[in-house]
Amino acid sequence: MDSEGSRIQDDPDVKVMMAGSTLRKVKSRSWKKQRHFRLLEDGLTIWYKSRWAGRGHSTFSITELEAVREGHQSEVLLSIAEEFHADQCFTLVFHGRQGNLDLVAESPEEARAWIQGVRKLIQKAQTMDEKERLDQWVWDWFKKADKNKDGKMNFKEVRTLLKMMNVEMNEEHALHLFTMADKHECGSLEIEQFVHFYKMLTQRDEVWKVFQDYSGDGEKLMLEELENFLSVEQQEGEKSSQHAQELIDRYEPSESAKKQGAMSLDGFQIYLCSREGSIFKPEHRDLHQDMSQPLSHYFISSSHNTYLLEDQLRGMSSLEAYIQALKRGCRCVEVDCWDGSDGEPVVYHGHTLTSKILFRDVISTLKEYAFKVSDFPVILSLENHCGVEQQTVMAQHLRQILGDTLQTTLLDGQVPQQLPSPQELKGKILLKAKKISSPGDCLDGTLTDEVSDEEEIANDEPGSLSTEEPSAEPLNQNGKKSKSKLSRELSDLVVYCKSVHFHGFEHARSHAKCYEMSSFSESKAKRLAKDAGTNFVQYNTRQLSRIYPSGLRTDSSNYNPQEMWNVGCQIVALNFQTAGLEMDLNDGLFRQNGCCGFVLKPDFMRDGNTQFSPDKPEERQGYKPLRLSIQVISGQQLPKVNQKEGSIVDPLVRVEIYGVPQDHAKEETSHINNNGFNPVWNETLNFVIHAPELALVRFVVEDYDKASRNDFVGQFTLPFTCIQAGYRHIHLLSKDGTAIPPSSLFVNVSITDFT
Repeated sequence: MDSEGSRIQDDPDVKVMMAGSTLRKVKSRSWKKQRHFRLLEDGLTIWYKSRWAGRGHSTFSITELEAVREGHQSEVLLSIAEEFHADQCFTLVFHGRQGNLDLVAESPEEARAWIQGVRKLIQKAQTMDEKERLDQWVWDWFKKADKNKDGKMNFKEVRTLLKMMNVEMNEEHALHLFTMADKHECGSLEIEQFVHFYKMLTQRDEVWKVFQDYSGDGEKLMLEELENFLSVEQQEGEKSSQHAQELIDRYEPSESAKKQGAMSLDGFQIYLCSREGSIFKPEHRDLHQDMSQPLSHYFISSSHNTYLLEDQLRGMSSLEAYIQALKRGCRCVEVDCWDGSDGEPVVYHGHTLTSKILFRDVISTLKEYAFKVSDFPVILSLENHCGVEQQTVMAQHLRQILGDTLQTTLLDGQVPQQLPSPQELKGKILLKAKKISSPGDCLDGTLTDEVSDEEEIANDEPGSLSTEEPSAEPLNQNGKKSKSKLSRELSDLVVYCKSVHFHGFEHARSHAKCYEMSSFSESKAKRLAKDAGTNFVQYNTRQLSRIYPSGLRTDSSNYNPQEMWNVGCQIVALNFQTAGLEMDLNDGLFRQNGCCGFVLKPDFMRDGNTQFSPDKPEERQGYKPLRLSIQVISGQQLPKVNQKEGSIVDPLVRVEIYGVPQDHAKEETSHINNNGFNPVWNETLNFVIHAPELALVRFVVEDYDKASRNDFVGQFTLPFTCIQAGYRHIHLLSKDGTAIPPSSLFVNVSITDFT
C-alpha cells in the first residue's frame, strides 16, 4: 500500500504474526480453547478461527485495539496463573466498552513476538495521517469485496461494494466513472485504479464551491487568498497570515503548490478534515485552565458504583471496570465494602447477586491506573459496610498499597479555610469517608453525627433498592438501627473529604467546614436546585457535593448531569458502563482541558457571594447572550446501522443544546433518502444561548424511520465555549464514545452577539 506498509511487514515480530500462531483464548478458568490467529497481508487485520470449525472465522482491526497488557494482568488470567506462566500470557485491550481478549501462547518467545508486534502495529496505526487513514479505509473495503481474491474487481463487484459502503448511486454515473478508471480497458479495476475511482466518486462539490469562492484561478489558493478565507470565514483575525503559511506547510501534498506558496483543492480538503479544521478549538483540547484554585471550583469527572460492568442486580463486579473508568479520565471512583468471609473485605453491590472482588485488588488496580491519563488527584469514595475489624484491614491495605500516594495529612499543617487545589494534590489519592471526631482531633472538635453515608435515599424513594440507605446499617436486638462503629485507623486516613450529613444551606453557611462534604440522591439534588438554586451555587463554591443515581435505576441507567452542573455540583456520579446521552454529555464536558478530569467552573460559580440562578441567567452580572447559527452542509461515509443486505441509511442531523433550562433546545434537518455516503442537507439551525459558559452542544445523526424509532448513527458533544466558528468538520463517535473514521459532518458555524 505504501513504502511504510512494506517496512512494517518486514519486522521479525510482525512476520511471526503473519505466519500465524495457535493461541489459547481464555474466557474463564474452565473455558480455554485453542484458536489459530494470524495477521493478514494488509498489516492491519487480525484473523482467527477455531482449529476444528469448518468455515467460521472472526476478524478485528488493529485500529480497534488500545493496548497490550503483558502477563497476568486481567482477572481471567490471574485465575489461571498456576496453570500458565506469566510470560506466556497477554491481554488485548479494545477501545471503548468492548470486552478484552485474554490469550496464552505456546511459548514465551511466541508471546513476546505477539506482544511486541501488536504494539508496533498499534503505534503505526495511531501515527497515520488523515490521507493514509482514508486510503487504508478504502483498501479495507476493497479486500472485503474482492470475493475471489484475485486483486481485481469487475463492475458487478464494485456495485456490491458501493452498497456495503452505504452508497446508493445512479448506475450510469458509476459505470461512467468505472470506465474512466479502467485504464487498461479490461473490465476490472486493480486496487490503485479502484482508489482513483473512489476519489472521483467522493469529489466533494460542497468543499470545491467554498474553494472556488476564494480562488482567483479556480485551481489553487494563493497565500493571500487563503489568508482571506481564514480571516473572513474562519474568523481568525490577526493570526490569519501566519496561520495560512503554517497550513500550507502542514497539509499541502503537492510540492509544486508548496513552492508557489499556494494550496491545492486536495490540500484544502485535507486541512478541513484535520484537527485544525475540526469544530473543537485545538488549544482547548490541551491542558489550558488554571489548576491552582480550590477543588470546589472544578467540575470533577465521577463514577458511580465503579466496580460494576453491567446492571446493579446481577452484573459482574470487576477490576476492569475501574481501569475503564480511569482511562476515560474519571477522578472520583466508588468502592462499596462489605465483610468478607475470610477476614478480607470484599467489594460488590450489597444485598444483590453481583459478583464479589477483593478490596485489596481494587486498591492495587487504583494504584496502577490512577495517573495514567491525568496527574490530578483521584477521590476514593468509600461506601463502608464493614465491621470494625475489617475496616482496620482496609486501612492497612490503603496504607501499604498506596503508600505516599494516599494524602493522609494536611498540606501545610494548618486547618484549611479553603480546599487545596488540583495542582497541589497532583499524584495524590484522597479518601472520602466518615471520620471520628474527638476533642483532640487535628481537624475540629465537633462530634460526628454517625449516619449511613447516603441515607437521604430512604426518605426520598420508598421501595428502592440501594446500599446507600440506612437499612444497610447493622440492627441491634430490638430491630432498631444501631450506630455503626468506625475504626480509628480508617478514620485517620480521611483528611480533605469528610462525609457528613447535610443539614441545610443555612446550617452549612454558619457551621460547615470546607473539608466536609455531603452526598445527595439525584431527586434530592433536583429538589434543592429547583427550590434554592442560588443557595446551592453558593454552597458549592466552598464545599464539595456528590450526586448519585436513584436506587430505582437498577438497570444502571443515568440521570442528566447537566442539571447538577448548573448549580455547581462538582462530583456528579454516573454509571460509566452505560453508553448514551448522559455519558455523551460527561465525555463532552471533560473532553477539554487535556481530558484531565477537572474543568474549571465559570467565574460566576466560584464567587461565594454569587447571585447566579440557573433559572434566571439574565439577572447575573456580565450577562451576554449569543446567537449560534449552524449550517449543516453535508455528511461523509456514515456507518451502516442495519447490516441487512441492501439496507442504506436515510440520515438526518439533530443539534441539541444542554445548559440552563432556558437554553435547552433541539432542532433537526430533514432526512435524505438512501445516502449514508455523501448526503447534502444545506439547512441552517438557529439557537440563542443565555449562559454560554454552561452550555454543551450535541450533534446527533440518526437513520430516519417513519414506522419506528430512528436508529442512532453517531454523535459528537462539546462545550459551547470550545466551538470554532467557520467551515468545520465534526468527527463522529459511536454510541460507545469511540471514533468511527472517516465518518463526519461538514458544517458552517457562526456565533454572534444576540441583540
